[in-house]
Amino acid sequence: MTAEETVPGSVRPGGRTARVRAAVLRVAGDLLAEHGFARLDLAEVAARAEVGKTTVYRRWRTPTGLITDLLLDMAEQSLPRADTGSLRGDLEANARLVAKTLADPRQGRLFRAVIAAATCDDAAAEALHRFYDVRLTEWSPCITDAVTRGEAPPGTDPRVVLTAVSGPLYYRLLASGDPIDDRAVRVAAEAAASAAAAGIFVRTAT
Repeated sequence: MTAEETVPGSVRPGGRTARVRAAVLRVAGDLLAEHGFARLDLAEVAARAEVGKTTVYRRWRTPTGLITDLLLDMAEQSLPRADTGSLRGDLEANARLVAKTLADPRQGRLFRAVIAAATCDDAAAEALHRFYDVRLTEWSPCITDAVTRGEAPPGTDPRVVLTAVSGPLYYRLLASGDPIDDRAVRVAAEAAASAAAAGIFVRTAT
């Protein structure tokens, strides 16, 4: 990727620039949670973050540029994978992390706004895909370690297993409105672990 192709806001800064970035991304997240993507305005972000409007427009350029950098920052700050020593334990830890995020009043609204943006904006969709790619890559060793321990058969697809864990929780956030509670966490983790052990998620030749 050349300097001209760099995603807006994706260069990791230091010093005062880092403080400006942190302030802008915090405000952008607040506004997304309050009003959604359609009303995310760079001038309002600059004013609330007490940052020069020119700085915000020069660095992030568009609301999508802000979302891209916000998701990058969230991926960087997410907790590392669990290592409980068992597949079921690791998947439950993953489910609890997802549930804690989605059930949080601010973070839940923020993710709804970002996902809504991704349905109508290709750049936002690409940023969201990169965010989840980082998280799936981080947690994939939970499944490869389980294969090594004999808890799941060789060829088990880590990304599919992890998607099976988080999918029901996102469905509750975005569709059914059912509570994202402890029972939902345990059911999602246990169902994915049992299916993995049964070979449901083994890659098959096309």
